[in-house]
Amino acid sequence: MAATKRKRRGSLEVQAKKPKKSRKDAGQPAKPTDVAKEAEEENRDRIPGPVCKGKWKNKERILIFSSRGINFRTRHLMQDLRMLMPHSKAGVSLYSPDCPGTHSVDQAGLELRNPPASASQVLGSKLDTKMDRKDKLFVINEVCEMKNCNKCIYFEAKKKQDLYMWLSNSPHGPSAKFLVQNIHTLAELKMTGNCLKGSRPLLSFDPAFDDLPHYALLKEFLIQIFSTPRYHPKSQPFVDHVFTFTILDNRIWFRNFQLMRHTTSRHTHLKSEQRLELCIIEEDAALVEIGPRFVLNLIKIFQGSFGGPTLYENPHYQSPNMHRRIIRSMTAAKYRERQQVKDVQKLRKKEPKTILPHDPTADVFVTPAEEKPVEIQWVKPEPKVDLKARKRRIYKRHRKLQQKMGRGSTKGISG
Repeated sequence: MAATKRKRRGSLEVQAKKPKKSRKDAGQPAKPTDVAKEAEEENRDRIPGPVCKGKWKNKERILIFSSRGINFRTRHLMQDLRMLMPHSKAGVSLYSPDCPGTHSVDQAGLELRNPPASASQVLGSKLDTKMDRKDKLFVINEVCEMKNCNKCIYFEAKKKQDLYMWLSNSPHGPSAKFLVQNIHTLAELKMTGNCLKGSRPLLSFDPAFDDLPHYALLKEFLIQIFSTPRYHPKSQPFVDHVFTFTILDNRIWFRNFQLMRHTTSRHTHLKSEQRLELCIIEEDAALVEIGPRFVLNLIKIFQGSFGGPTLYENPHYQSPNMHRRIIRSMTAAKYRERQQVKDVQKLRKKEPKTILPHDPTADVFVTPAEEKPVEIQWVKPEPKVDLKARKRRIYKRHRKLQQKMGRGSTKGISG
């Protein structure tokens, strides 16, 4: 809107006159090449801002929660995964006094005895991170639907010592069940590595993932779950750590490393992703472990979400119950063996000793000894002097003399 000028008399508004350009200002316009050079010089010393202008297209959301009966290590592992994955969400506990399909539970867990017919009945639900062990796992698909999540990481605890992990694509599948072993959390490792919270990770996979079809399926599964979507609102536009998935001993080993970039001043005008690519090309990046770390032992891959037909079953898998049973049987076998040895020794002792016949060749090298005359002592031997008793008597005499001398001296003083 053009500037207006009000007169003193009347209410009419007149547009203000534009200032005239002087002859000095009305010179030749600057050349476009000079302007471009000046802009390049300014941008060289300028650090790019952290905000990237882009559209968030990949709407992957991961639901991370667990069943009841987990220990502190599992709880810390869930917290670490939520911190490393900004596109994750916590579980939900259905609680509504007006809803007939829910039950009143405390803040410790989720109890779905009678699932509601629709998710609109539980709009007043409260957040929680645990699910009742008595509920069927198909209920998790409804929880994912209510939380608007299409992937799920569910930790299932059994016997307060075994931990299982479910990776599921809700609600149509597939899903995979793993046994989690050798868990080490961020607080426990005390590694020197560090990364920005919410930054996007690189995913590094073992070449063995491309050899077998079930590993190829798991690779795609892990990419969709652990990769942070680009331009996610809670993510940062930096790539400063790597998730590695390695296959060893028929298990998947998970590690988290920090990327230590050694960039020079000539790389400051590049974007963070271009700088990372340059570091990788120049082999100038070092890895420092951050944590957490754990090992996944594959059990089964199902066609549906938390169930359905079995697509693959690991023939090398051994359940923890069977492993503990084998250890107990080995210790019991050792105990049984020791008991058998003791029983054999007792039987040998009870057996009558066998008398061997006399061997005539046994006395070949025996030389007869000279017979000594028998002497009969008619005189009583002299008693032996006991030196200890003699010393004791002498000590007693000396002590009595000292006591008498002490008494005489006290009488003289008193007189």
